[in-house]
Amino acid sequence: MTFNDIFKSSFLENVTTVSILDMVIALVLAFGLGLFIFLIYKKTYAGVMYSSSFGVTLVALTMITTLVILAVTSNVVLSLGMVGALSIVRFRTAIKEPLDIAFLFWAIAAGIVLAAGLIPLAVFGSVFIGIIILIFANKKDASNPYIVVVSCDGSASEKRAMDLLSERTKKTTVKSKTARKGSIEMNLEIRLLDDNTDFINELSDLEGISSAVLVSYNGDYMG
Repeated sequence: MTFNDIFKSSFLENVTTVSILDMVIALVLAFGLGLFIFLIYKKTYAGVMYSSSFGVTLVALTMITTLVILAVTSNVVLSLGMVGALSIVRFRTAIKEPLDIAFLFWAIAAGIVLAAGLIPLAVFGSVFIGIIILIFANKKDASNPYIVVVSCDGSASEKRAMDLLSERTKKTTVKSKTARKGSIEMNLEIRLLDDNTDFINELSDLEGISSAVLVSYNGDYMG
């Protein structure tokens, strides 16, 4: 055994498997695509509470995926070991918005395609996906939906409330109704004729109406 054999290491031999230039180009492009995905997410977000950390996660996820795929494509043996290592990872974070899942897969797919060397596919594919999401995510109904919660003391006041809402709104749909002795509570989805919401004041002034609450929501109703 010679002196060189003592310090010979397969780890050191793999240092130059991926060139520095390739790593820099891949990570810079991954950062650019991740930033583009983040901007599209910020532009199209329609939830209640915007999370800036999720946007940063999209940028980081694109770069991390690129880093992993670069390592996998440079060594077949390493790729098999990495598959086994990643198989034990479990993500428990709940996804509140269905569209967030699409952004997560988009970031991962962009990182994979980019690290595989298919740069035109990664760039033009991401631009195309971003345009599609911008078009469909921002395509909303001209009349925003609202929920009206009405509390009344009987059937007569309920009829007066329904008549007023039918006259002053474009569409009124009963979502739920709770009846107790001496009180009735209704949840109704309405579509406004215009931006004027003064009808809710008239509704609360009707005889037998104890309260009327107007709430805006995104139109997603389960039930």
